[in-house]
Amino acid sequence: MTTPKFILELREKIGHDLLWLTGITGVVLDDADQVLLVRRADTGRWSLVAGILEPGEQPAVGLLREIEEETAVEAAIDRLVSIESLPPSGYPNGDQVQFLDLCFRCRPLRGEARVNDDESLEVRWWPLDDLPPLARRELTMIQHALSPDPMPIFTTDRATGEAPTGGRAATAR
Repeated sequence: MTTPKFILELREKIGHDLLWLTGITGVVLDDADQVLLVRRADTGRWSLVAGILEPGEQPAVGLLREIEEETAVEAAIDRLVSIESLPPSGYPNGDQVQFLDLCFRCRPLRGEARVNDDESLEVRWWPLDDLPPLARRELTMIQHALSPDPMPIFTTDRATGEAPTGGRAATAR
């Protein structure tokens, strides 16, 4: 995976210290009840299409860029699914990061799903009833993207940092 230039420049100043980044994730669903997944080159695991916003980039625009760069699929945004602060994590080189992730439900417009950069080993559509092993968070994002409730998910409990029962923001209005 190529580290964006702006992150390399920041790392020259802050070293391995915690860096707050904006992540974007796409649940791309087609009309045949399939979700677009990539098998990541860095971990070998299947995952939703995701990336990091470039400075000044709008989240939806950045996600559409990531989807096309990684999968050769042109997509459109349907709605925001969730806004979530992920736990801090680290990379083997010692870099510490924490992401504010915005997840969107998307639909394909055109393009044949294929590996389109060096970040993925495989790209394919997976039937929703026969998914490969995915992280629990990604399964939750798929479930929320499939919900007819248009309200995005976000945490409202200050004490626990957990989403409200049912996870819908609508319960916290």
